[in-house]
Amino acid sequence: MSALVVSSPYSGEPVGEVTRATLADVETAIATAEAGARISRSLSRAERAGILNGCSDIVESRSAAFAETIVSEAGKTIVQARNEVARCVNTLRLSAEEAKRLGGETIPFDSYPGGEDRFGFFERDPLGIILAITPFNDPLNLVAHKLGPAIAGGNAMILKPSGLTPLSAIGLADALFEAGLPRQVLSVLTGNREVSEALVRAPQIRMISFTGGTTTGEAITRNAGLKKIAMDLGGNAPVIVMDDCDLDDAAERCVSGAFGAAGQNCIGVQRLLIQQSVYEGFRDRFVERTRALTIGDPMDEATDMGPMISADAAKRIEGWVSDALESGARLLLGHSRDGALYAPTIVENVGDAATVRCEEVFAPVVLMDPFDTLDRAIAEANRTDQSLHAAIFTGNIDRAFNAARRLEAGGVMINDSSDFRFDGMPFGGYKRGSLGREGVRFAIEEMTQTKVICVRTLPS
Repeated sequence: MSALVVSSPYSGEPVGEVTRATLADVETAIATAEAGARISRSLSRAERAGILNGCSDIVESRSAAFAETIVSEAGKTIVQARNEVARCVNTLRLSAEEAKRLGGETIPFDSYPGGEDRFGFFERDPLGIILAITPFNDPLNLVAHKLGPAIAGGNAMILKPSGLTPLSAIGLADALFEAGLPRQVLSVLTGNREVSEALVRAPQIRMISFTGGTTTGEAITRNAGLKKIAMDLGGNAPVIVMDDCDLDDAAERCVSGAFGAAGQNCIGVQRLLIQQSVYEGFRDRFVERTRALTIGDPMDEATDMGPMISADAAKRIEGWVSDALESGARLLLGHSRDGALYAPTIVENVGDAATVRCEEVFAPVVLMDPFDTLDRAIAEANRTDQSLHAAIFTGNIDRAFNAARRLEAGGVMINDSSDFRFDGMPFGGYKRGSLGREGVRFAIEEMTQTKVICVRTLPS
C-alpha cells in the first residue's frame, strides 16, 4: 500500500500521511459494511444516541487538537477552525437527539371505504449502506453532517473524505469508535479517482451523499446506477443591499461572509447587489473593512484569512479575475497572489459573460453591482443556475418578505450574510445540483425509508 501525503496549504510542508486505498480495499470495505448494516440496524435508538453523544463529548474535550488539525491540512485560521469544531459538536448532539425522535405516525385506514377493519402506522427504516464523499473546505463538520444522521438512522457507512484533508475525518471516525460505534459500521477510504468510481458503481451501496463540484457530481449520477443520491454542488450567492438598511452592519457582515475560509464556502458572499443611491457609500465601507483584514499564517490568532487550499486553486481564481479585468472590469482591491495566499479581491463592472460572474468562484472574490429597483436586483440575483443561499439587507419587513419569496434559493437570509447556517436547518440547493437536503433532521429523512405496517382486525 502506498501513502498519501497531506501537506499544509500555507507552508507546503507535510503534516501527515494516510494509507492510499486500493480496489481490494473497496471490496473489503463493502463486505464489512454489509455486516455493519445488520449491526447498525439492530442498535436501539438509545444506543445510537449514546454513541453520538459520547463522540460529541470526545470531540469537545479534544477541541484544541481538532482545531489545529483543521488549520494544518485545510489552511483555515485557528479562530475559524475552533468554530468548526464547535459546530461539529453541535451537529453530533443534534444527531443524537434526532436518533431518539426518529419514528413514524399512525395511518387512518378507516378514513376511506374498505379500510374500516384496519389500523396501522408507518415507521422509518435504515437504507443500509451509505457512501459519503466529502470536500476539503469543512473537513470536520461536513463529515459530521453525513456520519451523524447516518448513524442516527441505523445505517452503515463508507466515508471517502477529500484526499487534501483526510486527517480531520479520520480523527472523527476514531472518536466514534472510541464512543462505542462498532467498527463494522464505518469504514474510511482515502484514495484516487479509481477508488471513488468503484464505490459509486457498487450495487451494495443504497445511497450516495456527495458534497463537491458539479463536474464530479455529474459523473457520479452517470455511474451510480439504481441508488439514492443526495448532492450539494455549490452556489453563487447574491446579497441585495437596500438603501434603508444599516450600511455599516451590512458591510461588516458581508466582509465576514465573503472572506471567511478564504472564500471557500459554497454559501459565501459572491455577488453584492447594491441600490444605486447608496452604492458608493456601501462600496467604500466594504472596501475599507476588507483592506483592514490581516492575511497570512493561519495559526496566528490575529490572522483573519489564511491560504486557499492550494497554489493551483489560487492560480485558477487569479486567472478568472485577470480575464474579467482584461474585458473591462474595474479592480477595487486585491488580485495579488503569493503561493496559495490570494488577497481578498473586490471587482466592479464585471461583464455578464465573465466566468467570475457565471460560475461559483469558491475563492476570496466579490463582485459589486448597482441596481435601481428591487425587481431588477431580484432578476439579477436569480440569473445563476447554482443557487444555495441568497440574502437581503433592508429595514422594511414587507420588502424583506417580498424578496424572500421571489429569490430562487434554498435559503434566504434577511439582514444577515448569505453564509449563515445553523446545523439543524434544512440545507440544499434550489436549481441545478439540488438533490436532497442536509441539516440533521432532514438528512436522516433522506437516509431512511418508510415502512407501512397494517393490521386487519378479525371479527370477535
